[in-house]
Amino acid sequence: MPPATETPHIPLPRPGRGATRTRLAEILRVDHAGEFGAVRIYQAQRAVFEGVRGKEAMAADLAGMQAGEEVHKARFDALLNEHRVRPTLLMPAWAMAATGLGVVTALMGEKAAHACTEAVETVIEQHYAEQIAELKDREPELAAELSKFRDEELEHHDHAIEHGSRDAPGYRLLSAVIKAGCRVAIKVSERV
Repeated sequence: MPPATETPHIPLPRPGRGATRTRLAEILRVDHAGEFGAVRIYQAQRAVFEGVRGKEAMAADLAGMQAGEEVHKARFDALLNEHRVRPTLLMPAWAMAATGLGVVTALMGEKAAHACTEAVETVIEQHYAEQIAELKDREPELAAELSKFRDEELEHHDHAIEHGSRDAPGYRLLSAVIKAGCRVAIKVSERV
C-alpha cells in the first residue's frame, strides 16, 4: 500500500529572466544527486551482505534495486548534459554519506537495511510528487518520467515494508534520522 502523500508543496514561480531555467536546473541537479546516493547506498549494503554466508538472497535483492536506481541515474546524467546543468558540487560528500549509511544499516541487519530503503523512498516519493505537480503543465514529458520513477521508488518502499523494515532495531529513530538527512540533502543539492 503506497504511503499517504500530503498535498504537494509547489514552490511559487520566481520572477525574473531565466527563472524557469534556473528552477529546472535545481530539479535536475537534486534528482541526479538523489539517484546517485541511492545507487551508493545499495552498493554499500550489497557489499556487506555479499560477504556474509547465507545472505545471498538479500545481496541479490539489493542488486536488483540498485539496477533500477542506476537506470534513473543514467537518465538524469543525460538530462544534465542535455540541459547543460552541472551536478551538485557536493557529490563527494554525498558519496561518503550514502556509502556510510549503506554500510551502517547493512551491519545492523537486513531489517535495518530495509528500514533505510523505506525511509529514503518515503522522502523521495514525496519529493517527486511535488516536482510532478510543479512540472505537469510546464514540462509534461519530464513530469511523466518522474511519475514513472516515483512508481518504481514506491515499489522499493513497499518491498522494504513487506520484508520487515518496521521491525528494525530502533526503527523510529533510525527512520527519523534518515528522513531528516534526506530532506537536508535535497535542499542543499538544489542550490550547491
